[in-house]
Amino acid sequence: MNTLRMLAVCSTLLIPLAGCQTSPFGENSAFADDSDTLNDRESVNFHASDRPVAQGLAYFDAGHFGKAQSAFKRATEVTPGDGIAWLGLAASYDRLRRFDAADVAYRQAAKYVGSRPEYYNNVGYSYLLRGNLREARRFFLKAYELDPANPVTANNLTLLRSSIDAVQRG
Repeated sequence: MNTLRMLAVCSTLLIPLAGCQTSPFGENSAFADDSDTLNDRESVNFHASDRPVAQGLAYFDAGHFGKAQSAFKRATEVTPGDGIAWLGLAASYDRLRRFDAADVAYRQAAKYVGSRPEYYNNVGYSYLLRGNLREARRFFLKAYELDPANPVTANNLTLLRSSIDAVQRG
């Protein structure tokens, strides 16, 4: 009888305790380190151009296109393979109406991000700024094919339609 009573008490205490630990001890222990945390995280990529790209984006969003161009240029010099930096540099040149330099930057960006809708959308916008509506439409449609739900591309297609209507009325 004592054995049965002892077994009942132990099982009553162990059942609630079994639910307390739902993950390995190493994750939540203050004294142990999970073996996975000791491994080198080679898959995490830190680029030297991250800071200038962040600065460039902030300047661009604030409408300071000259400063954005400088920051993105610095980023491309630090990490020539950073497609986002090249895309930002090209967009900055577009806003400064330096289309010759924008074309060079877009060619570089195409090597790294040329198959993304952002690339096609930006190139299309560049042509829209230049007044080349046919080329703008071609690139906007490529961006739209890749990402039909992208609101920026949809907005640019609307801008293009407005530009075409303005040309036809004028």
